[in-house]
Amino acid sequence: MSERQRRSFTEDYKRQAVELAVSSGRSIGSIAKELGLRDSVLRRWVDKFRQKPASAAWRPTTQATPMSADQASEIARLRQENERLRMERDILKKSIAIFAGTRT
Repeated sequence: MSERQRRSFTEDYKRQAVELAVSSGRSIGSIAKELGLRDSVLRRWVDKFRQKPASAAWRPTTQATPMSADQASEIARLRQENERLRMERDILKKSIAIFAGTRT
């Protein structure tokens, strides 16, 4: 009977697999299947990632961290401005329709 050789993965590969699992929103089982891993292996890597202190953990390159107060206030300000601009646009469209209707 031949022994199965244990596969080894680089830290970079593990980090990328964890990033995919954390940021994609898909199940660990489906990602593990796609990568040719057992789901228990990927789950262990994700658990290891979550248990490490922030300075030592693998950091996803996507924006998975909560935004700062400055970013949140800027987004709120931009949403208000966007809403105001939409209202102005709608008013202008209606006024154009009114003036176009009186000229014909």
